[in-house]
Formats: sequence, structure tokens, C-alpha cells
Amino acid sequence: MKKSAKPQIGFLGIMQELYDDMLPGITERQEKYARDVIERLKGVADFYFPGATRNRNDIERIVKEFNEKGLDGIMIVMLTYGPATNVVNALRNNRLPIMLANIQPVSTVTEDWDMGDLTYNQGVHGAQDTSNAIVRLGIKCPVITEDWHSEEFKAFVEDWAKAVQTINALRNMKIAQFGRMHGMYDILGDEAAFTRKIGPQINQEYIGEVYRYMEMVTEEEIDAIIEENRKNFYIDPKLTEERHRYAARLQLGFKKFLMNKGYDGFSAHFDVFKGDGRFKQIPMMAASNLMAEGYGYAAEGDAITASLVAAGHMLIGDAHFTEMYAMDFKRDSILMSHMGEGNWKIARKDRPIKLVDRELGIGRLDNPPTIVFMAEPGPATLVSLVSLEGEKYRLVVSKGEILDTEEAKHIEMPYFHFKPSTGVRSCLDGWLKNGGTHHQCLNLGDNARRWKLLCELLDIEYVEV
Repeated sequence: MKKSAKPQIGFLGIMQELYDDMLPGITERQEKYARDVIERLKGVADFYFPGATRNRNDIERIVKEFNEKGLDGIMIVMLTYGPATNVVNALRNNRLPIMLANIQPVSTVTEDWDMGDLTYNQGVHGAQDTSNAIVRLGIKCPVITEDWHSEEFKAFVEDWAKAVQTINALRNMKIAQFGRMHGMYDILGDEAAFTRKIGPQINQEYIGEVYRYMEMVTEEEIDAIIEENRKNFYIDPKLTEERHRYAARLQLGFKKFLMNKGYDGFSAHFDVFKGDGRFKQIPMMAASNLMAEGYGYAAEGDAITASLVAAGHMLIGDAHFTEMYAMDFKRDSILMSHMGEGNWKIARKDRPIKLVDRELGIGRLDNPPTIVFMAEPGPATLVSLVSLEGEKYRLVVSKGEILDTEEAKHIEMPYFHFKPSTGVRSCLDGWLKNGGTHHQCLNLGDNARRWKLLCELLDIEYVEV
């Protein structure tokens, strides 16, 4: 999966021709203000600003240009008042997500202001007119009113820009599904509705194709994986060279398959490997290392959560697949883990990440080398995408903290304690009442606003528990 570059954002600066006769040079002055805002935001996104729009034709031409360039979204800024009728047709034909930044050049009104100052800083009533048009068009449009010099403004624009970049990625995303666990209800949904509403295309694939790619792997490629593992992990002395090399071959088979067929993630049910008859292991090491490279992943054929993890990589970075294993009422936390897959990029920095020889009856094959780690203590955000009915989806979100706990002697898979900010009882009551699924995506940090903006723009219900 390609690493995410900065979001590409169109800057739609709106004013009107009326003021040019009254205040000669106002257009150039307000364009400089727009460029100052862009300079302030240069670390957040790459902005495209073709100049101020002064009439309906300007707006329609520039919005069309933003769409033709395939930008991620459009930030609307009122450089002065501009009549909102000018934006209606442009926004009716626009396919890109938008936001309205209600800002002005100067943050404080002083006793020295004259008619020029009032005109330069009068964007708020233009924002009202424009927002009214957006509401009546039925368009989802996040809004922020803030001093554009502030860190809060910069943070909001960054969160929105990452959300619209993620929407663009979702619309172009492909997820490979290799089988699906029988009877697992919360991973089921209408795949056609999922593609229409959220974007990813889910394809049923044959695991035999991965095997054919494994046959193409060279010994030199396997050597490179082994060497990379030695750099990143403490290697269990009990892990034989034969098992390690086979796990590396399996990882390379999956990666070649994903790259050559243009997939952003995958989900495989463990029984397909035994059922095929040619595989010696299930791909625990492959899943973890490929997640660390930025691919989406979920277990047991859960393509929805694999898509969510892929979205988490784009929206925030270093997304991790996990599930709730057990409740700890003493710590007021939940023990998080899964069968052996996890993104080791979230591992705590003060303890070694281990690659162990793992006995695992699930899958009914040879010991799968497994990457074992605990997550970095600190804030974290846990999310679950719930398929309700047709195109109705709900994102269930829990903000909380990864606890600093001692290692568990006998857990040979990625694990950690997650303490919800609302407490384990209230969180899980809310999770269950809202249909939260048993597979989740976790990112380090408090990232709730980014997920909320993503839901707002996709018209998905957002619930914090």
C-alpha cells in the first residue's frame, strides 16, 4: 500500500466585483491574505489557490478545475462578502468534500478601523449566506469559526484534510477476501451497499493465487525478510530456520499478490489454508509485517474491518487490528489481543518485540512464527464499523488509554490493556447496545475528531461510548 502523501486541497477564496471600485487593490490585498493562510497551513496539506473568485463564472470554473485535478477536498474561505447564489451551481456539480473556514484577516476590532478595515474583515456574513446555500443543497460541510493564526484552526484543518484524503482513498480501495468464518454474524453485510456508501471494492479471491506467488519467491528475497526481522525483533532461539524461511515466503507471496493485483488490504479465514492442502502455516507473521507496511488487515474474512484498518492507516497512521479478549474490573480495562496478528509499529519502545515459535492449534497446521509485543502506553482510540441495514452504518468509538502493565508470561500474541475513558462498564454497555463488532481498529492518540469528521462527510452515524 502506498504511504500517504499530504492531502491535496483546493482553496476557494470568495469575494465579489462590487468592492473593486470602492477599494482599488482589494482583490490583490485579499489574495495575499489567502496566501498567508496557506503558508500557515503548509505542513498540513498542499493547497491549490488559482486566485480569488469574484463572480459566478469564476467560482464554477475553479470548482470544476479542482474536480478535474482530482484533489481531495475544497476549503471555502470568504475573502469578503460574496452573494451565495454564485456558489449554488458550482456546488451542485461538485464531487469533492468541502469545508467552510469562517475566518478573517485580523482577529481584533480596534477603534482605528475605517470602512476599508470593515470590508476586508467582513467575511462572517458572507459565510452565513454561503452556509445557508450549502445547507439548502443538502451538502455535508464541516465548519470552523476560529482565529486562523491559532493552533486549534491548524489542527482542525489538518483533521478535516486527512478525513477527505481518506474518503478519496476509500473510493479507490480494493480489499481481497479469502474465505469467511462460518457463523460469524457481525462481519456480514451488504457488500454492494458497502461499496456504494463507503467505497472499497471487496473481491473474493482464491488462496491458490497466493501459493503461486510463493513459488516465484527467490531465496535472496527470503534472506532480505529474515535480515529485516533480525533488525526489528528479538528472534526466539527455538524458531527454526525452516519455519522462519517458510513464514517469510508466505509473507512475500501475499505481498506480491497484493501489489500485482492492486489491493490495499486483505482478510483470510484460517481454515482456507488447511483446506487448500498446500500450505504449511497460517500467515501470522505476514499479517503483522504487512500491517506495519500500511496494508489493511482483519482476520476470518472480515473485509469490513480490513477496510477500516486501511482507512486508519490513511486517516491517522499505523493502524492496528485487534479485538476485546477479556474484562479486567480491577484495572477498569479490557485486555486487547487477537490470534497472533498486530501492527508492531504501535509497540512500546522500552521492550523488545519478539518473533516466537508459536504452538497454535487453530488452523491445524505447523507452528506459525508470531510477532509478540505490547502497545505503547498512552492515549488511544478504538473504533468499530457496524453494518446495520443496507447503506446504514454506525461507527462506535471509544477513547481511552493503553495502560503501562507488566508482561504476561504465557500470552504469545500482541496484547495490551485498554482503559476506556468512560470506564469499562459504561463503555461496554454502550458498545453492546450500539452493536459494536468484535473486531476493531486501534490507533495511538486521541483521534476521535478525525473519525467524527470522516463519518460526517460519509453520512455515517457516529457514537462515542
